[in-house]
Amino acid sequence: MVVSVKSFKELTTRDVYAVLQLRSEIFVVEQNCVYQDIDGKDFKAFHVLGYKDNNLVAYTRIFKPGDYFKEASIGRVVVKKSERKHKYGYVIMQESIAAVKEHLQETTIKISAQKYLLKFYNNLGFKEEGEEYLEDGIPHMVMYKC
Repeated sequence: MVVSVKSFKELTTRDVYAVLQLRSEIFVVEQNCVYQDIDGKDFKAFHVLGYKDNNLVAYTRIFKPGDYFKEASIGRVVVKKSERKHKYGYVIMQESIAAVKEHLQETTIKISAQKYLLKFYNNLGFKEEGEEYLEDGIPHMVMYKC
């Protein structure tokens, strides 16, 4: 998998289409969650794209402090279902953490994690804080990495 980090302006139309298609495939279809994915925040984000054989297979978006949360953040973490066996979730998250440091000069990161993925995020150094809450009908926890 080849990973790149791009601002919204640097995304090609092909990138944008692939991102929206992958996010819809995972969040709307696989997780059966009807919600407004196109939220207007992509313009402010850096986009971390993982391509394999010219196909987008992993993705996140990162935000500087104040653009999503008070802290820098990583969100919309997705890996194509057929590619998860390759552990690309760890790769895309490690690249995203590095991108927060490189592009935003930040070390504290806040995420809103789906509860069933707590161990995955713990393995990346994130620690949960506070109570479980529902976001789009799915249990989530706030997590931080400092």
